[in-house]
This record gives sequence, C-alpha cells and structure tokens, in this order.
Amino acid sequence: MSRIVIENLSKVFRGPGGQSIRALNNASLAVNDKELLVLVGPSGCGKTTTLRLIAGLEEVSAGTISIDGQVVNDLPPKARDVAMVFQHHALYPHLSVYENIAFGLKLRRYPKPEIEKRVREAAELLDLTSCLARKPDALSGGQRQRVAVGRAIVRRPGLFLFDEPLSNLDSQMRVQMRAELSRIHKRLAATMIYVTHDQEEAMTLGARIAVMKDGFIHQVAAPINVYQHPADLFVAGFIGSPPMNFFPGTLVQKAGALFFQDPIGDDTTSPNRLELQLATEIPPALRAYTGKNIILGIRPEHIGHQLSLPGVPPHRLIEAVVEVVEFIGPETCLHLADDGHSFVARVPSSYRVSENQKVSLVFDLTHAHFFDPATQKAIV
Repeated sequence: MSRIVIENLSKVFRGPGGQSIRALNNASLAVNDKELLVLVGPSGCGKTTTLRLIAGLEEVSAGTISIDGQVVNDLPPKARDVAMVFQHHALYPHLSVYENIAFGLKLRRYPKPEIEKRVREAAELLDLTSCLARKPDALSGGQRQRVAVGRAIVRRPGLFLFDEPLSNLDSQMRVQMRAELSRIHKRLAATMIYVTHDQEEAMTLGARIAVMKDGFIHQVAAPINVYQHPADLFVAGFIGSPPMNFFPGTLVQKAGALFFQDPIGDDTTSPNRLELQLATEIPPALRAYTGKNIILGIRPEHIGHQLSLPGVPPHRLIEAVVEVVEFIGPETCLHLADDGHSFVARVPSSYRVSENQKVSLVFDLTHAHFFDPATQKAIV
C-alpha cells in the first residue's frame, strides 16, 4: 500500500480572460498507509483539484507530491499506481459487468486466468456475482457504482482515490454504499482518499477528515475531534447539522465572575441583552479576552429546556420565541428568535412546543466554544 505526503501544494488555473484562479493554496497533508482519509468542504474548495493532482491528471503549480517517499510530480498517471473512482460511473453500456470490470486488465494484457480470478474476487467482495452477465442498463444505481469500484479494485493499486462517488445516489442508497465502502476498506486494508461535500458522509467514513475552504486546508483530525474541537469559525459552522450557533459579544468581569455579553443595546438592563455567566474555571487564553470582543459558539444540542439539561444554573437562561419546529424522530429542532438573535436548539421530541410560543432555554456553557473575531481562530 502507500503513504501519501503533499507539501506546500498549489494549483493555479488560467481563466478565460487570462486571470489567475488559485484552486489550491499551499496545502500540506500526510495520508498514512492503509488509512481512509476524507477531504470535505463546500463546492469549489479545492477537494477534487487535490485528488486530480495526486492522480497526475493536473499539473502541479507549486509544491510536491510524494508516494512512499518518491516525489511523483513528473510521473505520468499510469506510473503512480493509483486508481480513481469518479462521480459518474462511466461504464461502457455495450459491455457486461464482467467486461467492464476486466477492461483495464485486458488493456494491460493480463493473462486470462488472472483476469478471471481477479474479477471473480472483486465481484464476490462487492456482491456482484449474480450480475456479471448483465449490461449496465439492467443495474440499479448502487450496483453501477459498485461496478465502478470493482474496476478499480481488480487493478490492486497502492492508492484509491474516490471523487464524490455517491453523490448521484438517493439518500437510502448512499447510507448503504457508505457501509459497503467501509467494509471494502477494512477487507482490502488499502490507502484511500475520499472526496465529498457531505459532512455526514465525511464523519461516518473517515478515520480522519481534512476540512477545506477556498483552497486552504483548515483542519485535519479524527471526526470526533473536528466536531468537539473545531480549529476556527468555518470548521465549527460547516461540521454539524444543524450548524453551530454563533453570538458576537464581549467578555466582562463582574462581581468576581466572568460574563459573556452581546452588544445589543447600550442599557445593561435591556431585556434583549444576552448575558451568560461562564464557568468558574476559565482557561488563561480565554481570560486574556476580558474586555475584548469575542464570538461565542454553541451547538444546538447544548441549548435546551432545564429538564433536558439538568444542573445548568438559571443565570445561563434566555427567553426566545419559537419560529419553526422541525420534528426529526427522537429529537426536535427549534428555530428560535428574540429581538436580537436567531439560533437553533435541539431538544427531545417529548418537549412539546408550538410556533410563536415563548420558551425559556438554558445554555450549557461547559460545551461552549470561543473564537477570535479578527483571526476567526478558536480560543478554547
């Protein structure tokens, strides 16, 4: 298998008017041998460009790509021992499943017994044995995608690259295929890089995820660490559904305690002013922001009614009006507003509320995040 290292990688395209379009900015990343790493971010962030640079389908503008310690910038794609699965299946409609999977091996003039062996093994792994004689138009969307994966598997490459392979499937099929890809990764013990814009897909598939935006890699970590300890405002807002709530404000010292206050109104007694007392143990990095502007971030599941968040003191309570109620099975998402804030809370579905109802909610600030408004970096 393969270990991939990209260092200070950049890619600049030329626009129709000759202008420079920077798709990747000085990106550095290491993918361990046998690891499944997911590149995730919004459309146009540079995910697919990174994949195509690694595969050799695009020319590097700056930086290096190394596979198992060898710089491959100048190697053609066929010399990199890489197999790529694209968003579109690109199957040959006039060939059977067997012939589609075997096509690359035939081009490389593998012996017929070896082709037969590899195709049968891949078909068994992908549950396609009963479909080998069918043409692509007789397959479901999930089966076609598995054929595309099988075509890559039979080559036994050192590195698999997946470019949003599930984006054309319906939601139920996507969940099924995610589980199958995880199973395939464990069976093959292969190095894989997977690109998606779906953060749920990234969180469930990757051993680590790299979050990208505008050609920059913002954070690389295990999914749970990205969720619980986002590196900056973008990662905090992109990872999580519904996304994290943000409140700009100031840290103030009062009566020996530290409070977060929003900037609404000059009157500190205004009912619209959000004022929340922080925990007694304040990290020094956060205490250094006393008297300064700051951004409070809190996830919807850490805002709830007092029964759902026992032990949270009443001085972390806010009143708001319910604008929208979203029932999602065991939980309900409440879209709330007061005169100065809009935010989302996630509560148990047993908590019955209706639109336009005024509710009192508590903030569990033991799970709060704080960000520097100038750098947008996480403080704690």
